[in-house]
Amino acid sequence: MAGAFAGIAEHTVMYPVDLMKTRMQVINPSSGTIYTGISNALSTISRLEGIRTLWRGMSSVVVGAGPAHAVYFGTYEVVKDLAGGNAQDGKHHPLAAASSGACATIASDALMNPFDVIKQRMQVHGSTYPTIWNCARTIFRTEGLSAFYVSYPTTLTMTVPFTAFQFMAYESFSKVMNPSKAYDPMTHCVAGGLAGAFAAGFTTPLDVIKTLLQTRGLSQDKEIRGVSGLMGAARIIKREYGWSGFFRGWRPRIITTMPSTAICWSSYEMAKAYFRRTLREGEAARAL
Repeated sequence: MAGAFAGIAEHTVMYPVDLMKTRMQVINPSSGTIYTGISNALSTISRLEGIRTLWRGMSSVVVGAGPAHAVYFGTYEVVKDLAGGNAQDGKHHPLAAASSGACATIASDALMNPFDVIKQRMQVHGSTYPTIWNCARTIFRTEGLSAFYVSYPTTLTMTVPFTAFQFMAYESFSKVMNPSKAYDPMTHCVAGGLAGAFAAGFTTPLDVIKTLLQTRGLSQDKEIRGVSGLMGAARIIKREYGWSGFFRGWRPRIITTMPSTAICWSSYEMAKAYFRRTLREGEAARAL
């Protein structure tokens, strides 16, 4: 429950910036959708398409993020405990944190990837899907079930190192800032934000490749529509934009990720502390 609450809170608050990041990463965008920066993207989208466009497709994230983050944090806690990350020996266990993060993202991305595809199809300029269910049916009918998972290997290639690095950094920052491990909102917020920023910058090139694969069905370019793998997508990006193309959208990615991970960890730790306190109070009441 704490994980589901954290996922919905994170994705809902930061969704408009995520939409701008997707728009900036699309290869061969249509006329009027070439943005020079975040502020330009915000003003252009608001002026030409209306402010509500910034939340287009958000329902797919709300539907998918709750269950996916429940699996995400549930797997994290179980694997971390099995790997000895919760050992009461006073030591830091970065490898336990990294391995638990990697396992968590493998499990949750299998559930979240189809919703991520739907979200990005509805985010791009000119999208005509009225609802997430219409979008899902259209993708399934025209491209098949594999379209929902064509970017899954690339997603894992990005999210496994991202999450491993993020969890390891979060645990490290938390240990330095709060050795007692007591619930401290400021520690969870700052540690989560810093961990997310470093991890986001490191994995931006893979995120650009993932975006191309997930939005290929909307491209007018025959080669892009037929691309099916990480290396093929990487070659197209390199040819179109050079090496700098792999860092398209890095600013909004970091701006999205840093507060996102701060919100996510703060929400998760707050909800977890609340449920723990509620359980303790319930046990105490039953004992009386």
